[in-house]
Amino acid sequence: MKATVASPSPPFWKPGLPEHTRMGSEGAIIAEPAGMRILILDEDPFDRRILEDSLRRLGHTAIIARNASEALEAFARDRPDLIILDIVSSDLDGYELARRIRAERRERWTPIIFLSALDREEDIIAGFEAGGDDFIGKPFNIALLDAKLRSLQHALNLQRQAYVALKRVRALSDNVLDAIVTIDAKETIVAANSSCERIFGWKPSELIGRNLRVLMPEPFRSQHAGHVAHYVHGGAARIIGIGRESLAQHKDGTIFPIDLGVSEVRVDDERLFIGIMRDIRERKEAERKLLENAELLQRYHDEAEAEGELARSLIDRQLRRPGLDDPQLRYWLMPARNFSGDVVAAARSAEGRRYALLADATGHGLTAAISTLPVLSLFYSMAPTNASLGEIVGEINAQLCQSMPAGRFVAAVLVCIDEASGEGEIWNGGLPEALLLDSGGRVQFRFTSQRTPLGIIDSDEWVCKTQRFAWAGDAQLLLCSDGLLEATDASGDPFGQGRLLSALLGIPPEQRANSVRAALARHLGDHPAHDDVSLFVLDCPRHN
Repeated sequence: MKATVASPSPPFWKPGLPEHTRMGSEGAIIAEPAGMRILILDEDPFDRRILEDSLRRLGHTAIIARNASEALEAFARDRPDLIILDIVSSDLDGYELARRIRAERRERWTPIIFLSALDREEDIIAGFEAGGDDFIGKPFNIALLDAKLRSLQHALNLQRQAYVALKRVRALSDNVLDAIVTIDAKETIVAANSSCERIFGWKPSELIGRNLRVLMPEPFRSQHAGHVAHYVHGGAARIIGIGRESLAQHKDGTIFPIDLGVSEVRVDDERLFIGIMRDIRERKEAERKLLENAELLQRYHDEAEAEGELARSLIDRQLRRPGLDDPQLRYWLMPARNFSGDVVAAARSAEGRRYALLADATGHGLTAAISTLPVLSLFYSMAPTNASLGEIVGEINAQLCQSMPAGRFVAAVLVCIDEASGEGEIWNGGLPEALLLDSGGRVQFRFTSQRTPLGIIDSDEWVCKTQRFAWAGDAQLLLCSDGLLEATDASGDPFGQGRLLSALLGIPPEQRANSVRAALARHLGDHPAHDDVSLFVLDCPRHN
């Protein structure tokens, strides 16, 4: 049967317009979604030509197959966004072809529309049972075809956004310290991060394919059977979405306490459950000791309240290093949200050189805070080895260029001070100018940003080049993020460099950090800062 168009062409097509736009009934231009790549299988050349022309006019690209064999080859080769199949085919009917396509497990969902003159109820049902997602009868209506394609395209976009989000979660999970395990609706482990080996003794590859209960001791192992199935079939959530403490079992049989949180995600038509497990043996031992001492108990309570959640704990572990206890430095951080994208770090090498870092990641909150983790990790691994400042900058920049998504970067100032020679090095990429202050709080020199922030361009000699400086008499180096200078009061007036310099002039060196903090508090009043604020002051003692 020859296919004929049962309705007029799409309304008001205007020559000269791009294929992703059209004219509405009032003459207004309506934006269309970007076109899809659509695989067509129809052995009738007349029907195939009409369908190909219709798809082109709707803004899509047609991939033509004249039989089922060509369709399978094109599906594997061209990875189409959507497939339109005629049920009737000489070498393989559309039902069987759909079943073979669905049998090939792929990361992406590819919708299948059956297009056929066979429009009996049993034919339509058979199409859905074979893996089809929709049905259009011949002769087809272009407006109806357009509507169905738009609906499926919208669903495709949502599915792919969810898939990209899941990939990001998996990438992130391999860089956190807690064990993260993903299971399917049958409680089978489908993914595990590298921390599982450290916490449970199991390599991720050993866990995949096993039941989640391998990580549980009795009686929890027996009691857990069917929890997920109960929830999937409409039962109340017993674990999912509810954080709690539990017991876990190491590969060697050791039983230990954990913090457990489980959440649900959906990818394509699959329901997945992500469990985050934190080894809390040290914390539980601390609790036992804190019960013997009221003061220590209060301290633990305050710390637990401050951390609040897993991500905060991970960031704090990277920030709280012994190098920041150096009496020759002072710093403070004021996050705009629960998590700060500003970080400070300090360390000494075995030869006595002092290293310091102030970094400000793009964005706010958890996303920005996570971006600083590789910066801190590389800084603290390289500084004690007496590495040159240029080498540290190069390694951090290379790591961020490789791992950070587009549009994400880290502005930073890195400093190396050699007290024995009275000289130092500094690198500024994207932060406000660093200030070298004399004993009276006056500016001796300004180190403006001469490099791009970390994570934007590949490391080379120019990116890693530092500035050298020396000082006479007792001096201080002051570093700050742009959140300090740009903090505005209720009237919109920024704190600015003028107020910063006024808060430093004539102030004893050991009191300057607190003086700036007090000046900012007076400026803001009850008005909160809208960006993370950080300040870092390093003593440069007199060189003998």
